[in-house]
Amino acid sequence: MALEITDSSFAEILSKSNEQPVLVDFWAVWCGPCRTLGPIIEEVATDFDGKAIVGKVDVDNNQEISMQYGIRNIPTVLIFRNGEVVDKIVGVAPKETIAEKLTAHL
Repeated sequence: MALEITDSSFAEILSKSNEQPVLVDFWAVWCGPCRTLGPIIEEVATDFDGKAIVGKVDVDNNQEISMQYGIRNIPTVLIFRNGEVVDKIVGVAPKETIAEKLTAHL
């Protein structure tokens, strides 16, 4: 299951990106495309359990992180490695695309 990431937990989770890539889905409850992507992110979290950290940030409740990374469109998925953004997907993408991008950073 994807972790719920908040403004207060983000730095700690990101610090683990030295060991494993961290995939973060920026979303909102009212966003239709986000609701489409949600189950895909959950599947990716299950598939990559133990290999990558997969989490979700509700942009309405965690505006600090969203502003820090310039999130203007949702859903936006960022992949971090060693604390840096190494890949980005804006909009709904198929599971295969997300898995390929994440696998490239294992």
